Amino acid sequence: MTETTEEPAARRRVFADLTPLRSSPDYRRLWFGNTVSWIGQGMTSLAVSLQVYDITGSAFSVGLIGFCSFLPLVVFGLYGGAVADTLDRRKLGLASASGSFLLSIALVVLSLAGVRQVGPLYAVVALQAACFAVNSPARSSMIARLLPAEQLPAANALSSMTSTTGSLAGPMLGGLAVGWWGYRAAYTVDAVTFTAALYAMWRLPAMLPERGEESGSGKRASVADGLRFLAHRSNLRMTFITDLCAMVLAQPRALFPVVAVLWYGGDAKTTGLLVAAPALGALLAGVFSGWLGRVRRHGLAVLIAVACWGTAIAVFGLTRQLWPGLLFLALAGYADTVSMVFRNTMLQAAVPDEMRGRLQGVFIVVVAGGPRLGEFLSGSAADLFSPGVAVTGGGIACVVAVTLLALRWRGFARYDARDPQP
Repeated sequence: MTETTEEPAARRRVFADLTPLRSSPDYRRLWFGNTVSWIGQGMTSLAVSLQVYDITGSAFSVGLIGFCSFLPLVVFGLYGGAVADTLDRRKLGLASASGSFLLSIALVVLSLAGVRQVGPLYAVVALQAACFAVNSPARSSMIARLLPAEQLPAANALSSMTSTTGSLAGPMLGGLAVGWWGYRAAYTVDAVTFTAALYAMWRLPAMLPERGEESGSGKRASVADGLRFLAHRSNLRMTFITDLCAMVLAQPRALFPVVAVLWYGGDAKTTGLLVAAPALGALLAGVFSGWLGRVRRHGLAVLIAVACWGTAIAVFGLTRQLWPGLLFLALAGYADTVSMVFRNTMLQAAVPDEMRGRLQGVFIVVVAGGPRLGEFLSGSAADLFSPGVAVTGGGIACVVAVTLLALRWRGFARYDARDPQP
């Protein structure tokens, strides 16, 4: 009897803790629906890129897809968070998910109609980004209402597996679908898989924001109030600043096509391996995340994880053999997921419910804007100096910056999950 009870406990210490999936049917449906729909969205993302290139033959036109999604993510992320702190989050999530579903149907219709202009594709991408930016704060704010605080690290680790699986499997399946059956196949799969997310959101209970001392019962939530709240909460503010240190100072993704050729003598396949390595590391961090639930010093864990990201990127910049380079990129992806789990948990546990939507909106802006700014910075540094200096220098700068932040705001390292203080 002792063996059978100890064996599952030992597995939980190593592998992802599935307790949130077992304890909450609502969370289980939400997680499954998001996982399935993320794969479909990954298929659509690749299919749109391929279709735009097929129509225009221009890499610049493909790059505009990212620009079309960036602005809606920033604008609607902030205001979507404010709306999520005003309305029933279930209804808001259901409405925005329905919008994304209809936009997937629109892509199917465009492909069936044989439309050969990129304008409608850009418009759909921008609207999809707006729907996602509204949906994400509402959905993320609900997690802390569905699960007890001690299960939040496990839930965030499971969520990291959702996004990583979508990033890895979605484009791969999308490429196969487009190659065998055309663009409409990828778009149709996306529309079908989105029904799982819609069903999960529909089954949730009403989720009106709780009203506390931060906002009165009749006061309308505003973006400015959320930013003022954040300005006076050093622990929460540090979750964003440390992430920016990693994503802005040490983001080498834009240089992968260059270093694949210059450092490793490779080609597009080598670039694909470089892109996949951090995602694989992130997936492994989610799979082997059982230990995360036992960590109490979340702030210290974030500081160590971000420093590990910077160190791994710096060492990657020194490698000139492919497999060691892929290993350090995978380690960076692992560290990034650990940081994300604890940062998300702090945002869910230490933020009053009536502020969670707005803080999640700020989170979207940081996640959307930080890597893009980092890619611009690394590309500029590579042009001014060299790719090696840009990558290694960026990693070292990340470690130095997070060390200085830890010394300046020492209370962040003392943050204790048993008494979450913003």
